[in-house]
Amino acid sequence: MINEPKIVEITEIIEETPTIKTFKFDWDYESVGKPNPGEFVMVWNFKNEKPMSIAQINDNELAITVKNIGEFTSQLHDLKVGDQIGVRGSYGNGFDNSFEGKKIIAIGGGVGMAPINAIASDLINKGNEVSVISAAQTKDELLYIESLEDMGVDVHPCTDDGSFGFEGFATDCLNDLLESTTYDYAFVCGPEIMMKGIFDILENSKIPAQYSLERYMKCALGVCGQCCVDSEGWRICVEGPVFENDKIIQITEFAKYRRDASGVKY
Repeated sequence: MINEPKIVEITEIIEETPTIKTFKFDWDYESVGKPNPGEFVMVWNFKNEKPMSIAQINDNELAITVKNIGEFTSQLHDLKVGDQIGVRGSYGNGFDNSFEGKKIIAIGGGVGMAPINAIASDLINKGNEVSVISAAQTKDELLYIESLEDMGVDVHPCTDDGSFGFEGFATDCLNDLLESTTYDYAFVCGPEIMMKGIFDILENSKIPAQYSLERYMKCALGVCGQCCVDSEGWRICVEGPVFENDKIIQITEFAKYRRDASGVKY
């Protein structure tokens, strides 16, 4: 882990969808450590800094997948191969990637597929049977379908409008799969309203799971308290972003409200 930005050069940019790009850069594991799936980095554009989930962990290379949703991400989307960014981390409590020989379901909604891609890739390489629900509003926004299939992952595309794959929400797709099979464990990331529905289904089916949450962050070190999510003082940047079922139940903000840069709930 490094707590000051390391300047890295972008080595590859993949246009995943009309609004989402993946940025790859070299990362010296020997000097700064190798991240685990589910952890995040703080990305600096030499003006501001934002947290980004790690989407790929390759040999001495990391990747982040970024949706263009505001000024900061728009500036990132304007970058070219050879341009530089600052990166510090990795941070947070990541996914449990110790499973071997298990039947796993991983569910990602929208750009929430980024950490799902990282954990699915890791677990398939460890001999697990991995299925992934990749959900989006429409076909053009689906992520990683071909690359996950190439790795041997059983991918279930899911679109709200039915333009590709299963027609309906990720919850509907999961219910459909559970009619004929079950799983040893699950990993989930996406909009919290989606994750709440998935949580209820998995709890009812007695499938343990881990959930990756997102909040506004400033320091990523657990100091500022900006990303606290409950009365116990759990911080997304330290105790999270990944939480298991028993802790998700205790997070009073889960799928109810968020906080802006000043800490006001909305």
